[in-house]
Amino acid sequence: MASLPKQRQMVFHKVSMRLSKSDAAYWRTQPYTMRLAALESIRQEFIYWKYGTQPGFQRVYTVVKR
Repeated sequence: MASLPKQRQMVFHKVSMRLSKSDAAYWRTQPYTMRLAALESIRQEFIYWKYGTQPGFQRVYTVVKR
């Protein structure tokens, strides 16, 4: 039985559009580990949305002639 992805808590901040910074500027200030973690999270959500399964290793079977 496949497990469902973890539920995330919605976090947001209301800001004025005139005062908001660009997303690129925000992500430039974050350490690379946090950027990679966010990217991996987005990738896993996309795979689950598109294929309906969790990403994982494929099983490989080898047929050996005896």
